Amino acid sequence: MDDPVRVGVIGAGGIATMLHLPSLRSHPRAVLAAICARTREHAERAAQAFEIPLVFSDHREMIEEANLDAIVVATPDDLHYPMTMDALDAGLHVLCEKPLASTAAQAREMYEKAEAAGVKHMVFFTNRWRPQYRYLKELVDQGYLGHPYHCCIRQLGGYGRQARYGWRFDRRRSGGVLGDLGSHMIDLARWYVGEIASVCARLDTLVERPGPDGEALEPANDSAMLLLAFENGAQGAIHVSAVAHTADRVQEQHIILHGASGTLEADHSMQGTDWAQGVYRTTSELRGARGDSARFEVLPIPERLWANADPSWSYSVFNGQPVGPRLFVDAIIEDKPIAPSFYDGFKAQQVIDAAGQSHEEGRWISLEK
Repeated sequence: MDDPVRVGVIGAGGIATMLHLPSLRSHPRAVLAAICARTREHAERAAQAFEIPLVFSDHREMIEEANLDAIVVATPDDLHYPMTMDALDAGLHVLCEKPLASTAAQAREMYEKAEAAGVKHMVFFTNRWRPQYRYLKELVDQGYLGHPYHCCIRQLGGYGRQARYGWRFDRRRSGGVLGDLGSHMIDLARWYVGEIASVCARLDTLVERPGPDGEALEPANDSAMLLLAFENGAQGAIHVSAVAHTADRVQEQHIILHGASGTLEADHSMQGTDWAQGVYRTTSELRGARGDSARFEVLPIPERLWANADPSWSYSVFNGQPVGPRLFVDAIIEDKPIAPSFYDGFKAQQVIDAAGQSHEEGRWISLEK
């Protein structure tokens, strides 16, 4: 593809303005051609900030009128499926936020339709590209662990502690914290250890919240614990929460990987007070012990993985490196395979669905291959 890639973005919330729009604007061959949001006012605000010429409040009109090559879907979870399917009907390349869909059946349909259309498709699993997680993946692939035994992953946040409405905790709109944070952790578990064979889970709602108009709410989970059995025989555990008191850490992630040849640990936190103003910093530390080592050693993240990014803000990789939305554009231009794809989104959604079924039925649930 020789011409610039004309991209339209659906959504003007925090994830779009903090990550997608700056990343796309930084790509020399991407054109931010159009923006669509729930209200025209929201769309116009983002358009002014990022110099986007076309503004819409209906994504179908944007698809029909903006002469696009690709679309980014950065909206609440329940809108991912219909908006992506509309974009695929128009033959557009699609980058969709996580979780890919509301059900595994929807996610499979999105993947199969994108493949049949011959377009590029990506799910925005941000951790795949952040230097600390990339280095951990390199070490795993180099055989640091040997055959994997255990995988324990936690991500804790406190953004759901207040008893007020939020669409992420509305079961009609979202899969709760399991879809929000858990989809990321499930993807990491697959990436590091392998395919997941079965799941046993407990999903809870620990904070009671009203509906959007003060009515009773059918709640989505705000805390989830999953046990995993991997196809290669490894064991796993995932814990995600939106109601942990994390103080100035805001969100924290912990990964422990045990194998026949060694152990790897990773701790990461986002620290600060104001996401909207970007008053944050990220910190990370990796540790490992191999063979008969008597002590863990700190494993510094190589400078080559930071390149032109700021180590105090790991998300800065999205504005200069060939990752995330920039990688999506590169894949369109160069006609090359891309990951994580809708297939990865489908596999994560399989685990989310199985976790819900496990909680309801009180038993292990096997995943379909």
